[in-house]
Amino acid sequence: QVLLVESGGELVQAGGSLRLSCAASGRTFSMYAMGWFRQAPGKEREFVARMTWSGRITDYADSLKGRFTISRDSAKNTVYLQMNNLKPDDTAVYYCAAARGIATRLQGGYDYWGQGTQVTVSS
Repeated sequence: QVLLVESGGELVQAGGSLRLSCAASGRTFSMYAMGWFRQAPGKEREFVARMTWSGRITDYADSLKGRFTISRDSAKNTVYLQMNNLKPDDTAVYYCAAARGIATRLQGGYDYWGQGTQVTVSS
């Protein structure tokens, strides 16, 4: 069992930066692949970024490459999402997720989800 708790979301002006954190419980956290997804108002939840359990391979939604960075600190059982040059379109609830197997861009590939953290970008 893995419990995920996101934090770091807040109101920020366009062009600003935020770092989201996802704290995980569970002794085997380091063996899980991790992902970040987001859901904007009135839209379906979409893939943002993913990382293998080793951290060696990362992948991003095409529209976010160069602005978002996923990372993990296994010693702290925490995954991060650094978001730079934020835009109003980035406004959404951001979720982290953990996968026992290979992390994919598909929500169905993840076994555990956090409750989400709200990011609001003002213009």
